Amino acid sequence: MQLPLLYTYRRCPYAMRARMALLMAQRQVLAHEIVLRDKPPAMLAASPKGTVPVLVLPDGQVIDESLHIMQWALAQSSDPGLGLVLQDPQARAWIDRNDGEFKVQLDRYKYPQRFGVTDRQSPRDAAVAGLLHDMNALLKRQAYMAGPSMSPLDVALFPFVRQFAAVDAAWFSSLNLPALQAWLKHCVDSAWFTQAMVKLPDQTPQLFPNL
Repeated sequence: MQLPLLYTYRRCPYAMRARMALLMAQRQVLAHEIVLRDKPPAMLAASPKGTVPVLVLPDGQVIDESLHIMQWALAQSSDPGLGLVLQDPQARAWIDRNDGEFKVQLDRYKYPQRFGVTDRQSPRDAAVAGLLHDMNALLKRQAYMAGPSMSPLDVALFPFVRQFAAVDAAWFSSLNLPALQAWLKHCVDSAWFTQAMVKLPDQTPQLFPNL
């Protein structure tokens, strides 16, 4: 049986959530870990924008948005409830906030020179006020973003919160956001994230996940 081909990059948060959704759904693909300075011509032909993740299906269909890859993977799952999580309007609102203004502020905080930012504190504080405080308030009432257990909504959000926290781990740990910090640790410690972050050989497609 021919498998879909996933172009991915280990440290990219968009690719992380795509890989974790494949794990949740127990959907196998051939995963091709790219080298950023030497992107595969076949990937660029399939998706000229040149960003990961890119999923090429056996029939030639190309899915090159991480959320769409998540939705495709979860639709293959034996648990129909997984796919419904991302269709919930409240879940979509959280993702829109994460992928929108929070990501804008995260990039300016993490890469200030790239964006001509001279005061990193402004985008940093805007990211906290714009999303993280509200996430913490929700997580005070429940362990995960959609309820008592980890779901695709957590998978869609936490790679970006993880990236934000890693810019200055000591400062992040000093914030009065205990519920958010506990949630992030649970997500990072999860078996899904651990398996999603197993290093793949560069430029050599490999079965993923190895069920």
